[in-house]
Formats: sequence, structure tokens, C-alpha cells
Amino acid sequence: MRKRMSTVVPYVAPVHINDSSVGFMPCRLCHGVEPGRHKVDRRCSSVRIAVMPVEPHEFQISTHGNNQVLNITDQVSSCISSGSITNGTAAVFVVGSTAGITTTEFEPGLVNNDLKTLFERLAPEDGRYLHEETWHDDNGHSHVRASLLGASLTIPVIDGRMPLGTWQQIVLLDFDTRGRTRHVIVQVIGE
Repeated sequence: MRKRMSTVVPYVAPVHINDSSVGFMPCRLCHGVEPGRHKVDRRCSSVRIAVMPVEPHEFQISTHGNNQVLNITDQVSSCISSGSITNGTAAVFVVGSTAGITTTEFEPGLVNNDLKTLFERLAPEDGRYLHEETWHDDNGHSHVRASLLGASLTIPVIDGRMPLGTWQQIVLLDFDTRGRTRHVIVQVIGE
């Protein structure tokens, strides 16, 4: 007789179930048997779900546009330190399709010249963009640049702080052709 293999699934997805830290999803075979009374096998879809806390934070920052690079390390750090999660991951996200977030050394040569030169080579401001022909605006290059950089960044949180290097800062690059107020979301998940 063949031995049946079983596997315990310790984590599936963070969900909130009656404000408890562990939830239970019954399967069709077990019809709601409580956790611990059976093991998950290939025929059973029952799983235990461990819930990890999620803390959303946000802030706004005014920009001038036109490739402005802003150091947002202090704002992100304040968001993390104001919460109760000390170990986990922080996702930093800028709302909008003409800005991006990354890490770099925030020093004048890099932020006032080198990054601007790089993005001008990759997506020239005076290039032809069908976006501009579609919407009759002037920021096709802004969307392309933001797409290349990305709108978010994931950073570990260890003992309540971000383990950034000495010369490493979190920066927001605003590629749009005008200034605006940018909305940044910092979502921390962990324990």
C-alpha cells in the first residue's frame, strides 16, 4: 500500500479574520474541520493563514518637475518610525505616471547633472512621442522616463530602521514638465 504524502502549509496570504492572527479556510473534503485535526494533502485545499500586520502611511511633497530629484529618506524614515512594525518590508510608492523612486547618493553632481543627462539620452525631451500626439500635451518623455525608473521601491525594515548605506538615500524623481504636489505611500508589512 502506498503511503499518503501530506504537507502543512504555514503561510498563504495576509488576511484579517475576526482580528485574530491565524485564520482557517475550510476545504470541500474536510467541511470545516478545525486546524490541527488534519493535514493538508493533494486532495485538500484547507490551509492555515498567518496574518502579518500592515501599516499604511503617506505624505505629500511639492516638486518643480523637469527632472527634479528630491531626497525623501527622512519622510520615509518618519513613516516607519511612527508605526509599530519593527521588522519587515516597506514598499515606497509614488502616485502618478510621470515620477519614479529609487536609491542613490544624493550629491549635487549626480542629482543636478548625471541623472538628468542619463534620462535625456534614454528619452530625449525633444523626441517624437505618440503620447503627445494622442493627448496634445508635452510630457511623453516624462512618462517614458518614469516607466524606465519605476514608481516603487521595496526596502527592508530591521529593528525599526532601514539598513541604507552611508551614502544611500531614497529619492523621488519628478519627470513631468510642470511642478506638482506628489503623493507618496509607504506601506510597511511585518511584525
